[in-house]
Amino acid sequence: MNSSQKIVSPIAGCMRWGKWGANFNTKAYRQMIDTCIEIGIHSFDHADIYGDYTTEEEFGAALKENNAIRGNIKLISKCGIQMVCNNRPSHSIKSYNTSKKHIVESVNRSLQNFGTDYLDVLLIHRPDPLMNPVEIAAAIEELKAAGKILEFGVSNFFPHQVNMLKKNTPIQYNQIELSIICLSPFTNGVLDNCIEHDIVPMAWAPLGGTLLTDDLHPHFRSITQTAMELAKKYATGMNEILLAFLHTHPSGVVTVIGTTKPERLVQAKKASNIKLASEDWFSLLKAATGEDIA
Repeated sequence: MNSSQKIVSPIAGCMRWGKWGANFNTKAYRQMIDTCIEIGIHSFDHADIYGDYTTEEEFGAALKENNAIRGNIKLISKCGIQMVCNNRPSHSIKSYNTSKKHIVESVNRSLQNFGTDYLDVLLIHRPDPLMNPVEIAAAIEELKAAGKILEFGVSNFFPHQVNMLKKNTPIQYNQIELSIICLSPFTNGVLDNCIEHDIVPMAWAPLGGTLLTDDLHPHFRSITQTAMELAKKYATGMNEILLAFLHTHPSGVVTVIGTTKPERLVQAKKASNIKLASEDWFSLLKAATGEDIA
């Protein structure tokens, strides 16, 4: 795989593959990785904290079973959150740390966990109120010069935070919450900022996580009814339509599919090729908000 190519949709989100979810053993990790590649999904999203700092290493154990896999996939990981858990006894409070020392140490630890010498993408996991853009830029420059990361981005950043960092270092990605029930990036400037600066938006929880249910979301029925009607029109499934709602935006949204079910990954792959007609997009927007646009 050419590592100079941008990440394309969909991405396999690995947060719940380990301790925080399915608790895969090495064989199950390997099966999921192989399934993703067979489907045509080659990018895998991680963070150092996943599984209380265990999921990267477990994923890496599966990679080590076949060294050829690494050249056919892209590894994304995030750092900057310090969790309190048994694996980090030195952490006394949950906090952010975007110091140069912490970023470099986190990347080196991730590389060791994965058994690789580079990450395709490193993201700062959350905006840190104490972040120093000059110090972050120095860390990224050092890591890129050493070939330890190829691209850099952020996660959950607003435009003013992106702009502050990009004065000192290029930003290629912003991973944000975006779905039919999390619509704010369409109007709060986040996606506009991505278009303006050629930043690829990655959407986490693109199907609404566990919140799009009849019990939890007031517009669940109107959303599902409209999506099902459009699914018939486009000869596809409801999940594909809800993901296509994101892909249709001109910012080039890339979805992060956090699942342990291969069928969901197949749906996501199909959805990546669907663009909705403008009026169909707005019909979903109306279903999600319960009202016409102004």
